[in-house]
Amino acid sequence: MVENLEYNSERPRLIIPEYGRHIQKMVDHVISIDDREERNKMAKAIIGVMGNLNPHLRDVPDFQHKLWDQLFIISDFELDVDSPFPKPTREMLEERPEKLDYPQNHPKYRFYGNNIKRMIDVCVSWDEGDLKDALKFTIANHMKKSYLNWNKDSVEDEVIFDHLYELSGGKINLAKWDEDLRESKELVRSKSKTRTTSSPRKHKGRKKRY
Repeated sequence: MVENLEYNSERPRLIIPEYGRHIQKMVDHVISIDDREERNKMAKAIIGVMGNLNPHLRDVPDFQHKLWDQLFIISDFELDVDSPFPKPTREMLEERPEKLDYPQNHPKYRFYGNNIKRMIDVCVSWDEGDLKDALKFTIANHMKKSYLNWNKDSVEDEVIFDHLYELSGGKINLAKWDEDLRESKELVRSKSKTRTTSSPRKHKGRKKRY
């Protein structure tokens, strides 16, 4: 009896282990069937079993398409049946994805982030008016808040104005305006309030232990 035991290390490798060895054996059996009509019938039955193993994916778009693709992959692309979808190829499976292009820009003031530069470019493209002036100070206040996140000390408005003037290529100059930015304490306090209001939810329902 012990001599007839099978160990996983001695068994053939599972192509898609998530479906288990029984599905693999069923697919191998279908490949050996000579009658094409019988093969098609058995393949559809296996698709039904594979679908029952993943009932939470039934509402996923192209669920049946994915099952048929996985069936051919499990058969190592040797299964010859009539599929309602195009049969995948080994070359498609082994094809490497295209390399993603990551932004290679290295801003001088990284603590502001890349979105600030985009906002500045949009602001520069607008026509002069009250809306553009409001956007200028909104950007400046956001820059001041980002600066305080990076440097916990206070920062003078003139520093933010100089950085904004530099990042806008000299097209936004708030130093000539009499309006001041929000106080550093207000920006820090608004951030702390957000943390305070959200933190109690984590401890809701907990009981103290003594």
